[in-house]
Amino acid sequence: MNYNQYDINSIIEYSKKLVGNTLRDLCGNDINTQHYKGKGNFGQFLEKYYFQYEPNSLSEPDFNEVGLELKTSPLKQINNGDYRSKERLVLNIINYFEVVNQKFENSSFYKKNAHLLLIFYLHQFDIDVLDLVIKIVGEWKFAETDLEIIKQDWNLITNKIKSGKAHELSEGDTFYLGAATKGDKGGNLRGQPFSKILAKQRAYSFKQGYLNHIIATLNNNSTINYGKLITSKEQLKNKTIQEIVIDRFKPYIDKTIEEITEDFNKNLNKNAKGFYATLTKLILGVSLDKEIEEFDKAEIKIKTIRLKSNNLPKEDMSFPSFSFLDIINEEWDDSSFKEILETKYLFVFFKYDENNILRLNKVKFWNMKQTDILEAKKVWDKVKNIIKNGEIVHEVVDGIRHTNFPNKRFNRIAHVRPHAQNAADTFPLPVKDKITNQSEYTKQSFWLNNSYIRDIIYSE
Repeated sequence: MNYNQYDINSIIEYSKKLVGNTLRDLCGNDINTQHYKGKGNFGQFLEKYYFQYEPNSLSEPDFNEVGLELKTSPLKQINNGDYRSKERLVLNIINYFEVVNQKFENSSFYKKNAHLLLIFYLHQFDIDVLDLVIKIVGEWKFAETDLEIIKQDWNLITNKIKSGKAHELSEGDTFYLGAATKGDKGGNLRGQPFSKILAKQRAYSFKQGYLNHIIATLNNNSTINYGKLITSKEQLKNKTIQEIVIDRFKPYIDKTIEEITEDFNKNLNKNAKGFYATLTKLILGVSLDKEIEEFDKAEIKIKTIRLKSNNLPKEDMSFPSFSFLDIINEEWDDSSFKEILETKYLFVFFKYDENNILRLNKVKFWNMKQTDILEAKKVWDKVKNIIKNGEIVHEVVDGIRHTNFPNKRFNRIAHVRPHAQNAADTFPLPVKDKITNQSEYTKQSFWLNNSYIRDIIYSE
């Protein structure tokens, strides 16, 4: 070996030589003679031919002598030159039978991942893995507040398994540490200790938002200006991050918008596009010119909902337009719609009172339960088949196109309808529509039904 496996500084110093290079650059003839031709796993090649140890799935850290775990992950580069994670970082497999007998401090997760050596390479399509350029190398230990939130996430995952609900785990359950499906398109099923229901195999993972924070920290080039909700780990000793956030809203429940803005001595334009986001930041105590760090790390989406006096939202809730080309090439477990449904949301409900005055009514964190995600999948399945078969339009009446896309009557959770500036705002189709013979169609998106928001999200 070209490093001392008993000296962490030697390992780190040796790792830093990877920056700006490819595996082919540094491993030379040894790796070229293996005839892999681009097939296989980047991390395994790195372990075998650069660090010179056999890839394994042991429960101990890769550099066990110094307690250091090696992880690799692909990057993408955005327009301003910053790097972002291409995907979440999958860690070790969750053993449902073992984890229920562990405490966080002696858990297999913490033992393996408390100290990480992270190596990020720039992803490029159609490039041999041996020729991918390594951009960022660094070691990572959890900051105190991050560690407390990750501990809360780990406990939530473990308690759900203890309750016989491993099959109901979702990445939306937690903040920084997720329970990602692992295996053949998420289809590998495993037994669990307190239920006879088989559960998908899952692994601990860092969510992309948290991984982006790590990347920006290691690369020291983040262009995001953050404001913190949690400034010390003591705040998290007796409360979860959810409870801390909800507590900040409590003094403003039943207050009108005008009363809330007066409390902060702010004269805000109620008609401005970002008005409710601004109001939320004021209540949370974050400067208006800053992003909420904890929400960004956890990929939490804030949704403001205005309710009628009967608790029915004034509108359905929309998501970004989907690409017709992308959706037919996706599998469900890798689909953007499933990712949306597994997101954690902070819902801020404002309700019109008997005098038609809007008041802050309720605040809650929410993520969709697995049974409802499977119900919403029926909408996605139908949409995919319609696009694939070129059967978007079923008739044109007086120049108006009527589609086969699932409406509210089809599904209690979600439906599909246009989400475009006008009829000319289109995406290309993979197959021409049989009725109109068009090769493109008006942009569409998935929407959550307002009745579902009322009956499930608001009422739970």
